[in-house]
Amino acid sequence: MTAPPAFTTLGAGPTILMLHDLFGGHLSFAPQVETFAGAGYRAVAWDMPGYGRSAPVEPYGFKGLAQCCADLIDGLRCGSVILIGHGMGGMVAQELVARRPELVSRLVLCASLAQGSRIEGALAGEETPVLADGETMAQLADFHLPRLTGPGALPEGLGLARHAMGQVSPVTYRRAAEASAHFNRQAELSRIHVPTLLVGGEFDRLAPAEPMHRMADAVGASATVAVLRGVGHWPQLEAPDDFDGAVLGFLSLPRLLH
Repeated sequence: MTAPPAFTTLGAGPTILMLHDLFGGHLSFAPQVETFAGAGYRAVAWDMPGYGRSAPVEPYGFKGLAQCCADLIDGLRCGSVILIGHGMGGMVAQELVARRPELVSRLVLCASLAQGSRIEGALAGEETPVLADGETMAQLADFHLPRLTGPGALPEGLGLARHAMGQVSPVTYRRAAEASAHFNRQAELSRIHVPTLLVGGEFDRLAPAEPMHRMADAVGASATVAVLRGVGHWPQLEAPDDFDGAVLGFLSLPRLLH
């Protein structure tokens, strides 16, 4: 049995569980842990298996990642959670909803799609290896951040994104990127029966607004979309106040029927 993942937590109340992207770790949601705790929630941000102090799953794929997430929710003894997934974390969230829908009361997909693609393909026309031989994650961060963030990004948020990416294991990053490229849950979107918010950045080249709107249409009447101006792939770090406001506004709405 895989050891439970490491996580950080703050506050008390309904549980918000945050799942980071392949580029980061629990620090990718550091502003939200504090804000959501202050708003009356128990805020939890995990280190995905293979990240931080969390042991990897074998084989490394979405089935094992979703099971690890389910085990964490069971261990938190909260019944169900408000689940926020960023990028690859949103893919894990979709996998969990497909396998264990009773564990999720509301779903927020941040800069995340229902079908993966290679980073090289998303940045067509540029030489963008997943990680070149001898290249460090800090160097990769310096390459990707200017291409994937927006002109209105908060400098402190970019600094935190760069720091979080620099802490990622190169081995895990390669495995996570490969798994993400083959992810496809498009056919299951119509089976999501919880209120769902899709949050994107105006300048995100990995998860553009148009496919996120198509995802919302596939989910149905319970889904809404918020596109934040001036930001890219890290809305929660580039514009934390706008992101937090969108999420808390969504959570304040009465539960909608699918």
